[in-house]
Amino acid sequence: MTKTTPSSILEQLISKAKNAGADTADALFMENRSLSVAQRLGKPESIERSEDQDLGLRVFVGKRNATASTTDMRPETLGELVERVVSMAKVAPEDRFARIAEKTEIAIRQPNIELFDPSEPSAERLIERASAAEEAALAVSGVTNSEGGAAAWSDTSIILATSNGFWGKYRRSGHSLSAVVLAGKDQNMERDYEYSSTVFESDLADPKIIGKTAGERAVRRLNPIKPGSASIPVVYDPRVSGSLIGHLSSALNGSSIARGTSFLKDSMGEQIFQSGVQVFDDPHRPRGLRSKPFDGEGLANDKRLIIENGCIRSWFLDLATADQLSLISTGHAARSTGGAPNPSPSNLFLAAGKVSPANLLDDIKTGLYVTELMGMSVNMVTGDYSRGAGGFWIENGEIAYPVSDVTVAGNLKDMFSALIPANDLEFKRGTDAPTVRIDGMTVAGPGD
Repeated sequence: MTKTTPSSILEQLISKAKNAGADTADALFMENRSLSVAQRLGKPESIERSEDQDLGLRVFVGKRNATASTTDMRPETLGELVERVVSMAKVAPEDRFARIAEKTEIAIRQPNIELFDPSEPSAERLIERASAAEEAALAVSGVTNSEGGAAAWSDTSIILATSNGFWGKYRRSGHSLSAVVLAGKDQNMERDYEYSSTVFESDLADPKIIGKTAGERAVRRLNPIKPGSASIPVVYDPRVSGSLIGHLSSALNGSSIARGTSFLKDSMGEQIFQSGVQVFDDPHRPRGLRSKPFDGEGLANDKRLIIENGCIRSWFLDLATADQLSLISTGHAARSTGGAPNPSPSNLFLAAGKVSPANLLDDIKTGLYVTELMGMSVNMVTGDYSRGAGGFWIENGEIAYPVSDVTVAGNLKDMFSALIPANDLEFKRGTDAPTVRIDGMTVAGPGD
């Protein structure tokens, strides 16, 4: 292997794999550069820079396949990689659904998505940004300590090539900033945070706003009450409401549907939300945190309605799960260099509703406003849901006082059917939702 560009390496790997006995093959190259800093109480805690390359080769011999990866790009190592993975594939168990895309299936055109910001911040600029966020948080009256301010930058390149003629490349940048502080003292201390994560540096939130918000949130949580148990409306803040859409995507994942391990496995076309509720997945959203011009198998992807007017319209499918279900891939394959593709959403979001968050609270005499979720007890086979939570008690349509050590429970089918979205959707996390209200949930606390 005399050529050393990533593209030429992938081309040669696939060619050598076929010469060694593979029927088909694909190869994935990933390169990442990153820089991160952390400050605490005005002093630097860490400055870390990393630069790494990773390459994965997947080969098929009949219905048998194997994958191997390496970070060593020397020609002799790559030659050994080819020999090893082809040998592995020849003795692997048969998998009648795993395959690479046919020529007729691969993406013909790759959209030009705004994904890369060429600006690369210096360590000094990141330190300044993290320091400003922490200082603003510590300046909030009632804040007594800090877990620090942090800032980071990353630059990731991805190249995918297949033996059936697909070649695709994209590059994504990332900028992030956060502050985590504590309020109160002794046994009465509360912690909270704020962060911003964007593709472009210009979209990053003001460090002073990040810090001030983190500080105010921590102070607001002081002196929490431990409520008793009740069946009441629960309102999810946007910081946590996206987790509900994450549970939905898990239930609609092609792997779970094909295995029959999802509580929604027989629900295609059924109405599971109220009329008007829409859920989208959009891999082409400009500056989206999870945007990409093609999926992990070289198939075209596009914005897709997952839930339309409350009804299920699509699973999340890659080639293998689509074949298993006698369907067509939805272009949702995601992968790493070391494993096979699996279905996964991109920029997934619950569309904004028509009412304001204040309107959602107006008629609630007693309820819970959740800002934090802890633990995970969600049974994807039955839909049973139970999670630790913290937030604020609602009385007569107003936030009354902070609460802690509560558990919110229900069944996701019932929760989805009762869900009402507010109109405050913001794209901040990759899986996003506005404020949502769900009536009739069980809230259990130690205050009985």
